[in-house]
Amino acid sequence: MKVDLQVNPIETWAKTTHKPLIIAGPCSAETPEQLLATAKQLKELGKVDVLRAGIWKPRTRPNAFEGAGEDGLKWFADVKKELGMMIGTEVANPEHIELALKYGVDVLWIGARTTVSPFAIQEMADALQGVDIPVLIKNPTHPELGLWIGAFERFHRAGIKNLAAIHRGFSTIDKSKFRNVPTWSIPIELKRIAPQIPIICDPSHIGGKRDLIFDISQKAMDLGFDGLMIETHIDPDKAWSDADQQVTPSRLGEILRDLKIREVTSDNQSFNDSLEDLRTKIDSLDRELIEVLTARMAIVEKIGEYKKDNNVTTLQVNRWDEIMKNLTSLAQKMNLSETYVEDLFKIIHEESIRKQTEIMKAVESKA
Repeated sequence: MKVDLQVNPIETWAKTTHKPLIIAGPCSAETPEQLLATAKQLKELGKVDVLRAGIWKPRTRPNAFEGAGEDGLKWFADVKKELGMMIGTEVANPEHIELALKYGVDVLWIGARTTVSPFAIQEMADALQGVDIPVLIKNPTHPELGLWIGAFERFHRAGIKNLAAIHRGFSTIDKSKFRNVPTWSIPIELKRIAPQIPIICDPSHIGGKRDLIFDISQKAMDLGFDGLMIETHIDPDKAWSDADQQVTPSRLGEILRDLKIREVTSDNQSFNDSLEDLRTKIDSLDRELIEVLTARMAIVEKIGEYKKDNNVTTLQVNRWDEIMKNLTSLAQKMNLSETYVEDLFKIIHEESIRKQTEIMKAVESKA
């Protein structure tokens, strides 16, 4: 599946000639002094393209700081006028959009909690009908690529061509070092089916801790992402929201200095020739893998027939447990990641169960 949307590259709307695009600023606009002081230091870095600040902060529970609202937009407009920086903020409803446009906000983005609701997305797309402004869309809170793509389609249908994705990770009940697990496979798949949509990484929300931001940012660069959104505060430890994931402007400067920016291609012919040779070998091995999987599935089907004839359940827990123990032990000996092998064979096993269940159902339907 390919997503056929006409989307402009970042250079069309961002006043920048360098990559990656950098969006930085405090999680929340707290006071005019805090916002201006942070913005001045970011301006001095010479690498920040868009100043961000949260104006409305949806909190999980009430009675927490939920943003400065329209007052924050006034401060934002003053900073833009004084420093000449593009400004951007998150919006969650048409009223937010109306106010943001009133105060000259240059870039809007949609939060993860909003992306999950097609109704909310459609209302905001309708509110932006005929408005020429960049709209960045964060992934939904859970890893459902269809919802993410649907949001792009709704804004595109409203005439918005300056679109970009923000990868901010996904909520999970499992323990993790991340605030929101990155699940890189989701933005990678978005990049495959819609390569025209730029992807910006939000390492602040993925990590949830400032000491994780550099490694997450570098991973995004290694994957060829187009930009970074990093929460930056003049005094992070005293921030009114999400203090642990914000960095100082000086630390942001260090992160950007140390990042290795990867190129999509190379002019080195020797490299290209060697890469092509290795890719040919990979293609050959992939074909062998498909042939082996096909042969394996044929045996799975025979086992399904035997189980059907003898009225035996498709799922054999003891057998599955034995297989996983043997495979992870073999993976360790072969210097392969145990998690990689486990994840791979879980998919294979699920497909085997599905196929055997299909065989069982075929019998029931005939009966």
